[in-house]
Amino acid sequence: MSTELNIAQPGETEVGSYFISNYPPYSVWDKKYLPDAKQALQKEPDRSVPLGIYTHIPFCRKRCKFCYFRVYIQQNAKTIQRYVQAVDDELQQLAKMPGVEGREIEFAYFGGGTPSYLSSKQLLQLRDRLSQSVSWETAKEVTFECEPGTMNLEKVKTLKEIGITRVSLGVESFNDEILQENGRAHLTPEILRAYDWIQEVGFPQVNIDLIAGMIGETDENWARNLDKAIELSPDNITVYQMELPFNTIISKEMKETGAAAPVADWPTKRRWVSEAIDRLVEAGYHVASGQEFVKNPETDRFLYRDHLFRGHDILPLGVSSFGHFQGVHYQNYDQLEQYMETVEGGTLPINRAYVPSKQESLIREFILQMKESKIDIGYFQEKYGVDVLHEFEDAIRNQQEAGYLNVEGNQIVLTRKGLLQIDSLLPEYFEPQFRRIRYT
Repeated sequence: MSTELNIAQPGETEVGSYFISNYPPYSVWDKKYLPDAKQALQKEPDRSVPLGIYTHIPFCRKRCKFCYFRVYIQQNAKTIQRYVQAVDDELQQLAKMPGVEGREIEFAYFGGGTPSYLSSKQLLQLRDRLSQSVSWETAKEVTFECEPGTMNLEKVKTLKEIGITRVSLGVESFNDEILQENGRAHLTPEILRAYDWIQEVGFPQVNIDLIAGMIGETDENWARNLDKAIELSPDNITVYQMELPFNTIISKEMKETGAAAPVADWPTKRRWVSEAIDRLVEAGYHVASGQEFVKNPETDRFLYRDHLFRGHDILPLGVSSFGHFQGVHYQNYDQLEQYMETVEGGTLPINRAYVPSKQESLIREFILQMKESKIDIGYFQEKYGVDVLHEFEDAIRNQQEAGYLNVEGNQIVLTRKGLLQIDSLLPEYFEPQFRRIRYT
């Protein structure tokens, strides 16, 4: 993908638009850095750096038309059982590494795919197996993504039992026609049942996701989506703007037919998110980032995101999973069978890696923390010995003059206009060699 993002232009959502989650782009990760990744795991760690785990559960009931993750649909119990065992075996290998051994887990995230595709029995097995290598009892946050149609009361109780502290429910929309048109597996009655069970069991934090710009979305329906989200009153609400990376079903259909995007254009999506900001703030929520809204900023924190954006250690578990450890980025094999066979053979399933320079690490943290709506200038001075106002002088001046941000004391603060199109602003901070290359 080119870093000349389509979202920088007003108009249609074109194939290739994407959400920036790393720097440099993933396309520069390579097998030649594999020795560096393995050496990082063997190295005595800086124990002051927080350690977390990301576990990828790649199974789903259906593939959504806008999904770009590594997922497998309608897998049988035998395959899932084998996968759970492989994830356990992978963690057992990692737990013996000098860089990991004896360290406490401060945060954990189960993403997908659909982690809640697993049965209660499989979830308990996963917990029991993983806890033989590490324990997340010390974790301040354990997030678990859920698809409403995979939930039942027994499973929700199991989530509580295995130590989940933050449940994220993939609502996306409260309109059944829109859910079906976009390939979602669930319908509104399943959302409401799942949410009732989650509330009945009780978790420290509950998040729901909405997507602005799905196929078929209208002004009236978007307003109803916000009404219903506010009525449910979760601790966190995440609002995504629909994007179209190359490997989605929608993108492939557009390429094959030459048709225009069936999703809303960028000005419309930004307007809908702006309306969400107004409505949610009025309802008592606080803006935590360009897409995240929380009831109580003191207690409703998304710690996984906080650590990810600050370059802390994250062990990736499972097929296609991404991580960062002791200054090295790496990703596991992205094919299910290859991942499982490699782990079963007693080898870590690392497929590619990257060793960022100090400058690249600085840029990565800076652009990711811009997504949080404000930058603490002192943080970068202390960690990198760099004055970011000088380092990124041209980009900051350009974006300030365009009304995207302001410098206020010791902070760089994004304006509403900047927050609504934050991903289109970030490539201006990229080094020149990374501005016109594929992202993944």
